[in-house]
Amino acid sequence: MLAAGNVVREAGPVRRDETPDGAAVWVVSRYREVREALADPRLSLDKAHSTGGYRGFSLPPALDANLLNLDPPDHTRLRRLAATAFTRTRVAALRASTERATDALLSTMDGVNSVDLMAALAVPLPLTVIGDLLGVPVEDRARFRAWTDTLVAPDPARPEATRAALGGMLAFLTGLIAAKRAAPADDLLSGLVAARDADDRLSEDELLSLAFLLLWAGYENSVHLIGNAVLDRLTGRTGGGAALEDLIAAADPNPYAIRRFPLGDLRIGGVDIPAGDTVLLCIAAANGDPARGGDPHLTFGHGSHYCLGAPLARLEAETVLGRLLARFPHLRLAVPVGELRWRPSWRSRGLLALPVHPGPAAG
Repeated sequence: MLAAGNVVREAGPVRRDETPDGAAVWVVSRYREVREALADPRLSLDKAHSTGGYRGFSLPPALDANLLNLDPPDHTRLRRLAATAFTRTRVAALRASTERATDALLSTMDGVNSVDLMAALAVPLPLTVIGDLLGVPVEDRARFRAWTDTLVAPDPARPEATRAALGGMLAFLTGLIAAKRAAPADDLLSGLVAARDADDRLSEDELLSLAFLLLWAGYENSVHLIGNAVLDRLTGRTGGGAALEDLIAAADPNPYAIRRFPLGDLRIGGVDIPAGDTVLLCIAAANGDPARGGDPHLTFGHGSHYCLGAPLARLEAETVLGRLLARFPHLRLAVPVGELRWRPSWRSRGLLALPVHPGPAAG
C-alpha cells in the first residue's frame, strides 16, 4: 500500500496497488513508460473520465476548474494565460529580488547556534516570491500558509479543519480578486482579472481556480524542493558536488504525478489497463531508474502538463543553495537523519522541520 514516506524508488513494472484510503490504482515506475505516459493524450486529467475508483482530494467547484483537472482545449487556453507569469524575461527580472529576500532571511541566522531551516528559509522565501508575483498583501500571507499546511496533509480525525481551510482559502481569493478588480496593480493577478473582464477568456471559477493553483503550487512545491535539496546536499546522498539538476531530480517533492485516467483501454509497459482506472506515474522511481542515463529528470513533468513554474522553482533552489552554503560553509544537520520528521502524506514528500547548525558566517 502507498504510504507516507514509503516512496517506491526502484524502477519496476507497472503494478497494481492501493492508496491509504483503499482506492485501487495502477503505479507506473520505469522511466521510459513514465515519460511516455506524461505526454500521452490518451491519459486524461479530467475526473469525469474516472470509472469510480478515484477518491481523491475534493475541492469546491470554484477552485476545481484548474490546470490539474483539465484536458485540451480548456487546458491549452488556461495554460497560455498562466504562462505569462513564468516567461524567461519575467523570471530573470525576479532574480535580484529573490537574492535580496534570501540574504535577508539568511541574516537572521547569523550567530545562531541552531535553527529550523524550513521555518527560517524554505517556507518564507517561496511565500515571499510568489506573493510578490501575484500581488498578495504581506499581511495575508501567514493565513495562506496555514490553510495550505492544513490542506496538504489533512487530518482524517478533523474534517472540520479541512472544511475551514477550504472555506478560508475560497473567501480569501474571492476578496483578493475583488480588490484587484477595484484597484488593479502591476502584478500577475491583476493581469488575469483584466483578461477575464476584457474579453471573457476566463470564467469566474476558472479565474479563482487559476489563482489558487498558482499560489498553491508556486508556494508548496518550492518549499519542499528547497528543503529536500538542502538535505540531500548536507547528507551527500547525491554527491557533495552534485549539480543543481541532480539535486532537483533527487528532491522529488511530489513522488507521484497528478492521477490520470485512460480514455480507452490502454497498454502500458506490457500491462493492459482498463479505461477509467486510476493511473499514478511514480516520478521518484523514474528519476532513479538506472536506465534513465543522461536523459532529463521528470521532477517537473513532461509534455503539455510540464510545470509552468519550473523556471521559478529552479531560480529559488539555485539561489538558496548557492547563497546558503556560501554564507554558512560549515552548515550541518543538528539531528541524525533518522530523527527528521516528514509530512504525513503519501502525495508529497516534505520535511516538517530541518534543524541545522549554521556555524560561523563566512567573511
